[in-house]
Amino acid sequence: MNGPAQSPDDGYERPGGRARIPGPRGAADDLDPGHAPRPLPLPAQPSAPPSPPPSHAVLKSLLGAWALAACSAEETRAVEDHLTECAPCAEEALRLRDAVGLLHPEETLDLKPLLRSRVLEDCLGKRPARIPVPVWASPYDTETARLDALLQDFGDSEWHTPVRLKWFEEERSRSHRTTVAGVIGHLMTVDGLIATALGLDDPLGPEAPPGGPTVRTEYFWGASAYPTTRQVREPWREQGHTLVRTVSFAGRGVAELAVDYGGFALPLGDAFLERAFECWVHAWDIADAVDYPYEPPSGPHLHGMIDLAARLLPSALAQRRRAGLAAPARGLVAAGAPGRTLHLEIEGAGGGGWDIALDSPGAKPSPERTVAEIALDGIEFCQLAAGHISPEDVAAGQHGDREAIRDVLFAAASLSRL
Repeated sequence: MNGPAQSPDDGYERPGGRARIPGPRGAADDLDPGHAPRPLPLPAQPSAPPSPPPSHAVLKSLLGAWALAACSAEETRAVEDHLTECAPCAEEALRLRDAVGLLHPEETLDLKPLLRSRVLEDCLGKRPARIPVPVWASPYDTETARLDALLQDFGDSEWHTPVRLKWFEEERSRSHRTTVAGVIGHLMTVDGLIATALGLDDPLGPEAPPGGPTVRTEYFWGASAYPTTRQVREPWREQGHTLVRTVSFAGRGVAELAVDYGGFALPLGDAFLERAFECWVHAWDIADAVDYPYEPPSGPHLHGMIDLAARLLPSALAQRRRAGLAAPARGLVAAGAPGRTLHLEIEGAGGGGWDIALDSPGAKPSPERTVAEIALDGIEFCQLAAGHISPEDVAAGQHGDREAIRDVLFAAASLSRL
C-alpha cells in the first residue's frame, strides 16, 4: 500500500504543506508559521593592515611645527616616539625648542606700571570718584601699592633678607645694612613726618625724638631689642592709606602745607612726590636683595620725581657752597634777575629739559647765560639723586664749564640721605 507523497525538499511552500528550509538532517528544521527564519552568519571580513609609520624625512620635516606646538595629536605622538630612537632629530628638536623660547621670552609676573593707572582711569571715566585723589598724591599712592604687591607673598626668610641702603654724604658714598622689614620700618617712620604735619598720629608714638628722617629711623631701629619682622607691613600700609585718604578729603590748599624734614621743609605736594621717589628706590633695593625684577615708575610719575629733584638742585648747590664743598659763586645777582645757568637734559621716559641757576637759588635761569650742559638718562639721574651711583661714575654727556658740571652732579648726589 502506498503512503502519502513526500514533498520535495526544495524549500518552496505547496498547498497543504509547510515551508521547508534546507538544512542538515536531524535538526529541528521545521519552523512554526509566523516565525522569521534565523539569519545566516556573515563571513568574517579581513582586518585592514596597519598604516606604515611616517618616514624619517616626514618626521624630520615636522620638527619645526612640533617645537611650536602646532602638530596634531597623532603627529605629536609620532614625532615624540621618533625622538626616542633618533639622536640627530632629538638634538635638532632641542635646538628648535630653545629658538622658540627666544621668540617668546618669559615675562615677569609683575603688573605693568601703567596697568593700575589705566584700570583706575577706565573705572573713573565710567563712574567718577566722589572724592578724587589729588594729582600730586597719585605717585605716592601708586608706588606704595606696587611695593605692597611685591611684599605680599614674602615669607619669613624674605623679610629677614639683608638689604644695604646707600646714600651720598659730603664727598663719599655711605651705606647701612638692614633687612627688608627694616626698610619698611624706615619708610613708615619717615612717612610719619607727613602724618604729623596733617595732625595724624605719629607712628613712633609720643616719645618720638625731634629731628629729620635719619634721627627718626635710628630711633625706630634701636627702640626694640628684637629685629623688625613682617608685622611692620600692616601699620606701614594702613598709614599710607590714611595719608592719601586725608589729603583727598582735605580739598584745595592743603598742597602748600609745610612738612618739616628737620634741616629743611617741603610743601606737602612736594613731600608726597619725595616719599613716592623714596618708596620706589627702596622697593628697588628690596627687589635687588631678593633677586626679583622691578620696573621703574610710569613716565608721568617719573617726570614729576625728576622735576622735583631738578627744582631742589639750586638750594642743594648753595648748601654745599656754604659748607665749602663747591666752588664759590662767580657772580651774585638780585633775586629774580637772570644769572649763570646750566642746562640739564634728561632722556628717556619721564625726561625733559631744566635750566638750573648756578650762583643763587633766587636767581632766574637764563638760556642766554647758559655756561654748561649735561645730558643724562632718566633712570641714571634718579640713581644719582638716590645716592646709588657716585658723581664720578655717572655716564653723562657734558659740555661747557667743567667746574659747574661737577658742582651740579655732586649737588644731585647730595639730595640723597638715609
